[in-house]
Amino acid sequence: MSLRDLLQLFLLVVILFLSTKPLGLYLEKVYDGDKTFLSFVLRPVEKFIYRLLKIDPCEDQYWAKYAIDLLIFSAVSLVFTYAVLRLQPFLPLNPAHQGVVTPHLSFNTAMSFVTNTDWQSYGGESTLSYFSQMVGLTFQNFVSASMGMGVAVALIRSLAKKEGQGIGNFWADLIRGTLYVLLPLCVVIAIILISQGVIQNFLPYQEITTLEGAKQTIAQGPVASQSAIQMLGTNGGGFFSSNSAHPYENPTPLSNFIQMLSIFLIPSALVYLLGKKVGNLKHGWAVWSAMLIVFLAGALICSHFEYQGNPIYQKLGCVSSSNLEGKEARFGIFNSALFATVTTDASCGAVNSMHDSYTPFGGLVPLVNIMLGEVIFGGVGSGLYGMLMYVILTVFIAGLMVGRTPEYLGKKIEGREVKYVMFSLIVMALSILGFTAWGSLDAAGVAGVGNPGGHGFSEILYAFTSATGNNGSALAGLSTNTPFWNLTLAFAMFFGRFFMMIPMLALAGSMVKKRVHPGGEGTFPVDGPLFVGLLLGVIILVGALTFFPALSLGPIAEHFDMLQGHSYK
Repeated sequence: MSLRDLLQLFLLVVILFLSTKPLGLYLEKVYDGDKTFLSFVLRPVEKFIYRLLKIDPCEDQYWAKYAIDLLIFSAVSLVFTYAVLRLQPFLPLNPAHQGVVTPHLSFNTAMSFVTNTDWQSYGGESTLSYFSQMVGLTFQNFVSASMGMGVAVALIRSLAKKEGQGIGNFWADLIRGTLYVLLPLCVVIAIILISQGVIQNFLPYQEITTLEGAKQTIAQGPVASQSAIQMLGTNGGGFFSSNSAHPYENPTPLSNFIQMLSIFLIPSALVYLLGKKVGNLKHGWAVWSAMLIVFLAGALICSHFEYQGNPIYQKLGCVSSSNLEGKEARFGIFNSALFATVTTDASCGAVNSMHDSYTPFGGLVPLVNIMLGEVIFGGVGSGLYGMLMYVILTVFIAGLMVGRTPEYLGKKIEGREVKYVMFSLIVMALSILGFTAWGSLDAAGVAGVGNPGGHGFSEILYAFTSATGNNGSALAGLSTNTPFWNLTLAFAMFFGRFFMMIPMLALAGSMVKKRVHPGGEGTFPVDGPLFVGLLLGVIILVGALTFFPALSLGPIAEHFDMLQGHSYK
């Protein structure tokens, strides 16, 4: 790893740190309904939407009402997106004359984008029209991201309130997050990406003649607008099948840097919002520090093993054994490994290199990032409420150590809250391991595996981990556009999204009713190095070791086979 690599990593962290507070303060104004610098333009639009949908934004909803509205909106979104894909040939903006998307692929894609997963069992430029990309998928990129932000803010409200019943208004959170946060930021990011060469047009596909005299079709389309929200909303679904490895979607090192920064912007700001609203900024920064430590560890480990490459090449006398396979020359090893770490720390899933080509331990890092719950800054909203699960579990364990009722921010943590947390963690583990076992034994599942041995198992494990974690990236050797894979992955996405969201809303409903008690000598402080260390320990023990047996059969076994010079045939 070079000094240039370290300086780039340092620059990314510094810019992220400097943007966290101002964006966090802006989020506070948005979700409190206060006046912002965009209110003179957007407030009339917001009020019009409320009148059109007959919504009272001041209604403070009980958690169950918030959850029901969320589920209803998600169900309608699922049907709408499915219909757009099935009716694609009859809808406008289809210059390439794309045909009907099959029922199982339509269901998988609709579930994928509604759950903010953006798993793609298709090639965007070869399957979908401009209308499907924009109205069906990009629209879901906005609202699914806004839903995640809303749930995180609802949980923050429940912790900040001294006592109450309501956790906010789903519709107000959805509309404000979309109008005031995602749309303005996406306009700015899209303009920056266009300046770097990302295309944004409605031209028909261009047919050119290559130097060899062959005909080649060059896809066109409104790429920059979709790329901006896929990063900012931690969606990840690329316009092109090769995603951010495509020169039309991510042409320069600067566009690559902007995309990585975009992925972390809102998740980082939400952590500051947590500290601000609960009146303990030190706690917010302590959580932020824990996220940063795990992020840096993952980035350095992943890039180290990619630079090390395969030791067999060294024995053959190769000058450099660095693993350049599957990586774009314009980004190189470090930018590829860093992007892979960022996109799996958050529930993004965009890729600028092929994770299937990584070394066993290089590919282990993105896989473990998702298994941890993508709480290392994480997805917009989902990362924070996922991390708060670990925080509550940490406080509970600390309370048991000193023999008193655990407290978090002055509110007692009791059996009900721990059950909500454990339910989410267990469902995540069951979905990943259960579906992986099914895919490894079922003939229809094994038929999609592109590689034998440990790497083939890793492809299956990664697929269901990515789906359950609502990430969307993949080890690309797996062929998933079949009824078995499209349906099982769709249900894994469903469990990973809503069996996390609903318990977190129930947790918010439970916490909001608790009175705040003044801390005493036995209260575990949640704003110091001891808390950060214990939180990291809980994340590793609960998040990583749960999946250690499965990892041993995949990337760990493959690593030791590589060291012994074994190959799979």
